[in-house]
Amino acid sequence: MKRLIITSILLISLANFSSSAQIYVNEKGQRLMEMQVLTNGDTIYLANLHTAYCFPVMKFKNKKQEKFYWKTVRDVKKTLPYAKIVGKTLNQANDTLTKLPDDKARKAYLKQLEREVKKKYEPEMRKMTFSQGKMLIRLINRETEYTSYELIKMYRGTFTAMFWQGMARIFGTDLKQEYDGSDKDKIIERVIVLVEAGQL
Repeated sequence: MKRLIITSILLISLANFSSSAQIYVNEKGQRLMEMQVLTNGDTIYLANLHTAYCFPVMKFKNKKQEKFYWKTVRDVKKTLPYAKIVGKTLNQANDTLTKLPDDKARKAYLKQLEREVKKKYEPEMRKMTFSQGKMLIRLINRETEYTSYELIKMYRGTFTAMFWQGMARIFGTDLKQEYDGSDKDKIIERVIVLVEAGQL
């Protein structure tokens, strides 16, 4: 009841303001949209806050389940930035490829891009654990809407995609694995939401 009264007072006050609004931007270029509102000579500051997400408290049946959850948190934190890089790089590559004049130029561009990506990210990715590699395959599908197999096939050809799928199978994973945030991957999706919000 107290919360409802406070909210009502704030809404009534804001409905009758005459003011000047100022937009502030932080060092990352994110809009904070802080407004200075003058009402009957008083100054009120409003600021947009980050969205806070609330989930039911995790209840673990045993220590093994709890350990698996925290391992998932670790793996998401490690691999999510790389999956986002893949998504961003894919968008930039597609944009560039549409502007190139012929297949020869496109092949040269893709070879150059592959060299740059390997040089920049391969040393860190080699340090990933097996479970983090599997997580990365899932998250790439989440970020790009393509499986890793489809991406290799598009940019390197069917034979190369089949080769790497065979290698993945030997090591017990699948490049054709899809991400399903609403069902089997809902715990991963929860972790991603909390990590991106800075709550985990």
